[in-house]
Amino acid sequence: MKKIFLFLFVSLFSTVFAQSKIEFFPSGLTIQPFAANTLEPRLGFVFHTTENQLTLNIGNSFDILRGGDSISTYSFGADMFTYTRLSKEGEFHFPVDAVDYLFGVNFGYKTYLKNFELGARVRISHISAHLVDGHFDNTLDVWKDSHNPRVFSREFLEVMPYARFNSLRVYAGLTYLFHVDPVSIGKDNYQVGFDFYLPVKLYGIAYPYIGYDFKLIHNDSYSGNNSIVAGLKFGSIFGKGVSLYYQYYSGNSIHGEYFDYKVDYSAIGINLDL
Repeated sequence: MKKIFLFLFVSLFSTVFAQSKIEFFPSGLTIQPFAANTLEPRLGFVFHTTENQLTLNIGNSFDILRGGDSISTYSFGADMFTYTRLSKEGEFHFPVDAVDYLFGVNFGYKTYLKNFELGARVRISHISAHLVDGHFDNTLDVWKDSHNPRVFSREFLEVMPYARFNSLRVYAGLTYLFHVDPVSIGKDNYQVGFDFYLPVKLYGIAYPYIGYDFKLIHNDSYSGNNSIVAGLKFGSIFGKGVSLYYQYYSGNSIHGEYFDYKVDYSAIGINLDL
């Protein structure tokens, strides 16, 4: 299955890029991250307000090749990032409880049709998850909460088409896991969402924005994850800057070691948009 996917994408993009002027390592991204989607490249912190926890995001996506014309753009790029679960202790200590790693490749396409931008992002990625020493009780010599490390990894194909009108973007997605541990996890996930940036600067310094993402995930059964964000973007709406935002999340934990744990929290985040 992996070889078939890779062959199809290599064949498709080889044909497309052969007919276009190619730019290597261009600036910016062809497809900007979706604001409320939890599985996006981020560089910053998310401070939970309802529990002793925070998330550290360290990651980036970048375009390696980009081609096209004045109407349509194609790209091939890479994704590499981590999202880490930490707890808060005194004297500025933040023990690391769990960490998830993602790396993979992405393909982007967008075109303009009258007043609309239409496009899609395709990712082929690997995720692995691990418990870390902050989850271990050195005094009792046991893993905390009787939660021992377990194998969690997945390789998946994600297809995310979208439509943008001015600064409103709506999208829908399908994720197919062609390999997953534990094997009891279902292989199909679905999602829909939007993000909207008010195209007027608040007090001349920041763009207000809001986003919502709903993901229907398949573990032993289907269940819904909700992510809502609202914040301010300092810098370019669709480019570099700093985002300050509020997030509400409910559903299954985003961390693989806790994939079957239900969580419900509010948080304040800061993100460097590269």
